[in-house]
Amino acid sequence: MKEKILQIFKDANGDFVSGESLSKALNCSRTAIWKHIEELREEGYTFEAVRRSGYRLISSPDIPSQVEVQTGLQAKELGREIHYFGAIDSTQHKAHELAKGGAPHGTVIIADQQAGGKGRMGRPWHSPAGTGIWMSILLRPELPLYRCPQLTLLAAVAVVQAIRETTGVRAEIKWPNDILVEQKKLCGILTELNAETDQINYLIIGIGMNVNTEDFPSELRDIATSLRIQVGTPVKRIPLIQRILENLEKLYKLYIEYGFSPIKSLWEAHANTIGKRVVLRQLHGSLEGLAIGINEEGTLLVRKDNGEIEKVYSADIENASSPST
Repeated sequence: MKEKILQIFKDANGDFVSGESLSKALNCSRTAIWKHIEELREEGYTFEAVRRSGYRLISSPDIPSQVEVQTGLQAKELGREIHYFGAIDSTQHKAHELAKGGAPHGTVIIADQQAGGKGRMGRPWHSPAGTGIWMSILLRPELPLYRCPQLTLLAAVAVVQAIRETTGVRAEIKWPNDILVEQKKLCGILTELNAETDQINYLIIGIGMNVNTEDFPSELRDIATSLRIQVGTPVKRIPLIQRILENLEKLYKLYIEYGFSPIKSLWEAHANTIGKRVVLRQLHGSLEGLAIGINEEGTLLVRKDNGEIEKVYSADIENASSPST
C-alpha cells in the first residue's frame, strides 16, 4: 500500500494530492491513508498537509525501494521488475529463488542490509544497513557457457562508469571482479549462473558497494574504502543504482550486437592491472609476471619471466615488486 501511495505522489510531480483522490484510487478510508503517510514520515519521507488541498511530497530519504529506483530510471529492461528488502540474508540467494520461479530477464533485487552477504569464493561481505548498494541483477542471456566470464568484466565497466559519472571518483578495475580506489576495495562483483551442458538458464550479477560507510571493522580498515570517505560527504545511492542499471543495459546491448571486443577495450582502459607486474595466487601455487591484457574470452594474460604467456582463469591478484636483476 505504501509503495502505491508513493507512486501516486511521484506521478503528481510535487503537486498536492487530495485525501479523497487517494482514498478512491486505493479503495481505502482516509484514516488508513493518514496512517500510511505517518508510517512513511517515520521512514524519512517529508509531506506537507494543507486543508482542502491534501498532501504534497516534499522530500524522500535515500531508500533504494522499487518506487524510488524506478522513478526516473532510463533503462528499459533492467529494473522493470524490482524487489526491495529492508533486510535480507543475501540478494544473491533471493535472486536464485526468483529466477527458479520464472522471474524475467532484468529483474533486480536490492537490500538495505544483508546478514549473509558474500563475495568471491564464499568470503563474507560487510553489508550494514543504510550504507551501501547490495544488489543482484538477473539476466537470461542466450549465450554459450564459455562467454559467461565476459559478463563479469562488462558489469565492472558499467559500475566504474557509473561511479565516475555520479561522483567524479576515479575508480579502477582490479581483475577479475574488484573495483578499487587508491588501491582500496570499494566494490565487489560476484557472478553466479545456473546452466546445463550447452546453455545458460540464467545468470546473476551481484554488486556490493561501500557507499556511505564511515568506519570499517578493524580487519578491513587498511584494505577497504567507501565513496563517502573518498568524496568527504554523503553520497545518494539511488542515482548511482540507476546509472549502474542504465550503463549495464547499454553495454549489454552493445555486447550482444558486436561481441566482446568493444567491452574488452573499455575494460582495459579502466583496469589498474594491465602493464603491471603481478603475483597471482591459485589453488595449485603462485605465478608472477607482467599482466599484458585480456583476450577475447576475458581471460587474463600474464607474461612470465621466461617469455611464455600464461592464461589465467581464476586467481587472487596483487601487485609485485620488480624482478631482481
